[in-house]
Amino acid sequence: MDVLSSRILVRPSDLDRSLRFYRDVLGLAVYREFGPPDHPGVVFFLGQGSLEVSGHASGAAGRSVMIWIQVRDVREEHARLAAAGVPVIREPVTEPWGLIEMWIEDPDGIRIVLVEVPAGHPLRRDPRSASPPR
Repeated sequence: MDVLSSRILVRPSDLDRSLRFYRDVLGLAVYREFGPPDHPGVVFFLGQGSLEVSGHASGAAGRSVMIWIQVRDVREEHARLAAAGVPVIREPVTEPWGLIEMWIEDPDGIRIVLVEVPAGHPLRRDPRSASPPR
């Protein structure tokens, strides 16, 4: 499979409420809007990927879908989001694998993992520098 691009798709129960959450509360930047002007779908930048929030869900959001977002400072985001009334499912904690994680939920109950990669963590190192050029 030759993957050229990808995105996470969210079909919310209330499009306007979810767009406000992702755009205004989380502060994700809009990549593009599409569809009817009075009910647009929106694609947000999500680091190296994207998140499309469009359409309407016919049932409850599944627990098998989660969104993983790396941030600079999890504790700062925790304070900001808790003050905005976002449901915090799990407070920031340093995991055994060394990442600092917290969990929140969007308006439809989709879990969002906010992750901070501390200085010195292997994800911050460039493994290419350890291998001699061929």
